[in-house]
Amino acid sequence: MTKFKDEVKDRIASYANETEMRKTAADFLRASTQPKYCYNFSWQDRPVIQYPQDIVAMQELIWEVKPDLIIETGIAHGGSLIFSASILALLDMNDAIEAGTTIDPAKSERKVLGIDIDIREHNRAAIEAHPMYSRIEMIQGSSIDDDIITQVKKIADQYKRVLVCLDSNHTHDHVRAELEAYAPLTSVGSYCVVFDTLIEDMPADEYPDRSWGPGDNPKTAVWDYLKTHAEFEIDKSIADKLLITVAHDGFLKRIS
Repeated sequence: MTKFKDEVKDRIASYANETEMRKTAADFLRASTQPKYCYNFSWQDRPVIQYPQDIVAMQELIWEVKPDLIIETGIAHGGSLIFSASILALLDMNDAIEAGTTIDPAKSERKVLGIDIDIREHNRAAIEAHPMYSRIEMIQGSSIDDDIITQVKKIADQYKRVLVCLDSNHTHDHVRAELEAYAPLTSVGSYCVVFDTLIEDMPADEYPDRSWGPGDNPKTAVWDYLKTHAEFEIDKSIADKLLITVAHDGFLKRIS
């Protein structure tokens, strides 16, 4: 297995010279945005609104980090919450098998905490009816509101290994505020993943009905945040492997 992993690492490093492949991936991202390609996928029957490559990457990160708590800003239809909860359930199963015990989902200490300014009733009902809901908690309110931040920090204090995903309002100021609030909750060795950094690399008129665009988006917020936060570094190997991802420069690993 070590040999295989080394081969993967070397192969990913070689992609730096694969000019045509990298260009094709970038072209696909641009071509697939307006047709809403990423809206076509679900996880356990809930729309997840992510590219399949990013779903696989998050599975790998969660399995590597083995977090007790995953904090997610942005809920939408709840597919990402269900996805994260299901991978946590697999971690619980793995732990039980290794320990020779049985699984009681109601007693799992692992949790996904979702925050959204508007959790629509039909989405809330579907999430609460899902088999994975025992591992999920939701908070309604702006992710950068002081009261919401206080609630999230109080919950996070109960956990040792925390992974953070930021995927709500994509303006520079909002994501920058989310980073200040939630990135510090990330455990050393874990990740704060900032989605939709690809906005910086899209045409200026790609999002005519949105308040974000080139120069005002999650990637510019990440760049600004890292100027004063050396405890994080961009793990470029993930995006280099995926090529098709909405999170170039968005996989932030906490190193200290």
